[in-house]
Amino acid sequence: MKVWKYGDGINTDMLFPGKYTYTCSTPEEILPHLLEDLDPNFAKGAEAGDIIMAGENFGCGSSREQPTVGLKTVGIKAEVAKSFARIFYRSAINQGLVLVECPEAVEAYKEGDSVDVKPEEGKIAVGDKEFTFPKLPAEIIAIRDAGGLLAYVRNELKQREGR
Repeated sequence: MKVWKYGDGINTDMLFPGKYTYTCSTPEEILPHLLEDLDPNFAKGAEAGDIIMAGENFGCGSSREQPTVGLKTVGIKAEVAKSFARIFYRSAINQGLVLVECPEAVEAYKEGDSVDVKPEEGKIAVGDKEFTFPKLPAEIIAIRDAGGLLAYVRNELKQREGR
């Protein structure tokens, strides 16, 4: 597990360059360009279980799904930031990503620290320190567990229909 640390104001163009918006739509097309203008090593080095730590207003900018689709496809365990842009936050939930606002944890993180996020408990450990945040609502955990909002809704409909 690796922690990728970024600063404030990381916008959607930094997460996924706008020049690819209309030419890349599948996860396989998105992955090579994920964070390429912010961190050229991310697309090559990110792995399932990794965590992103970031500053304020993470995901600001234009509305596009490629950044969240790409982060989900990589298998990012959680994104911990001081704050998230609302449009990115909603897109991330739709994809089943875990977003945690915990400025204290972001401030405490130093290169090489271990990070363990427990969204169901509202806890995050950074090195030898533990921080709390509001537990994620059961619905958001259920969307994550289903693999995203579409899968969650499909499952709900099947259950109602008795399948």
